[in-house]
Amino acid sequence: MTTIHGTSKGAPPPAPEELLGDAPGGAAAEARAPGTGRGERLSALAQQHGALAVLVVLTAAASLGFDSFATGDNFSNMAVSSAFLAIVALGMTFVIITGGIDLSVGSLFALGGVLAAWGSRYGTVVALLLPLAVCGTIGLVNGLLIARARLAPFIVTLAAMLAARGLLLTLTDEGAETYLVAEGSFLAELGQGSTLGVAHPVWITVALFAAGAVVLRRTRFGQRVYAIGGNEDAAALMGAPVARTKITVYAVSGLLAGLAGALNAAWLASGVTILGAGMELEAIAAVVIGGTLLTGGLGFVSGSLVGVLLLKVIQNVINQIGSLDSAYQQVVSGAFLAVVVVAQTWLGRRRRVL
Repeated sequence: MTTIHGTSKGAPPPAPEELLGDAPGGAAAEARAPGTGRGERLSALAQQHGALAVLVVLTAAASLGFDSFATGDNFSNMAVSSAFLAIVALGMTFVIITGGIDLSVGSLFALGGVLAAWGSRYGTVVALLLPLAVCGTIGLVNGLLIARARLAPFIVTLAAMLAARGLLLTLTDEGAETYLVAEGSFLAELGQGSTLGVAHPVWITVALFAAGAVVLRRTRFGQRVYAIGGNEDAAALMGAPVARTKITVYAVSGLLAGLAGALNAAWLASGVTILGAGMELEAIAAVVIGGTLLTGGLGFVSGSLVGVLLLKVIQNVINQIGSLDSAYQQVVSGAFLAVVVVAQTWLGRRRRVL
C-alpha cells in the first residue's frame, strides 16, 4: 500500500492528540490544562502593564510622603521635562521592536536644539525644518547602512552619535558659542506657552504618541515592524519589505530626536550644547521598562510613555528626599532596569511554557 509521509493512503486522518504530540504530561496536555490560559493572560498583563502598576503605587506613596510632590507646579514640571525624553523614546520604541538599537538619539537631540536656535534668526519655519531635515537625514543614513549594507546597528548608530556630536561642536565653536531663541517669537511660544493650562510640548507629545499607537497597532507598517522583530527571515519570506521598513524606522527615530531637541531649545530659549549626553540610555531604559523586549517582536507605545514617567517620578522622589546625591538617580534607575529585564525574561519564558 502506498504511503504518503508515513501515513497509509486511505487511512483515517490522525487524531488531534497525535498532531499535537499529546501524551500524559506532554506539552499539548499542558496547553489544555485548566488555568494555563489564565496564567498566560496574567503573564502578558504583567509584562505589558507592570510598569503602570509600579508608577501608580510609587506616585501614591510619594504623594503621601512629600507635601511638595502632589502639587500642580511639580506635576507640570515633570510633564514638561518628560515630554522631550518621551518623544525620543517613541522613535526608540519602533527601533527596538524591529530588534535594532539607536545610540545616536542623544547627540541628535542636542544637535536638533542647536540647529533650531541657530535657525530661529531666520524665522520659525527654518528653526523647525532645519533640525528635522538634518537629524532625519542622519537617521536615514543609519537605516540605509543597517538595512542595505547589513552593518550592525550598534556600530552604525555609535558612529552617528560621534559624528552628530562633532557637527554640534563645530557649529558652536567647541561649545563656546550659544545661540538664543528670540523672546516672544513663535518658536519660544511653542516651547514655553500653554493651552488649557497644559504646556505645548506636552500636547505635542500626547499627539505624537496617539499617532504612534495607531501606526504601530492598526497599520500594515506596524505589523511589518512586529514581524521583522519577531523573525526577520520569516518576514522576508512572507513578502514584507524588510529593508524599507528598517530604513523608515531609523529615519523616524532621527526625525523625532531632532524634533525633541528643537522643542527643548524653544523651552530653554537657547541651544545648549551639553544636553543629550546619556539620553540614548535613558530612552532605551524607558522603552524596556515599558514592556518592549530588547530582542524585538514585542512592544507597546503606551508602555514607553509609562516608562518615561516612571523614570521621571523616581528622579523627582530622590530630589524630594534632598539628602541623596543626584547620582543616586542613575543608581536607582539602573537597578530598576535590571529588575525589569529579569522580570521580562521570566515572564517571556513562562508564557512560552504555558
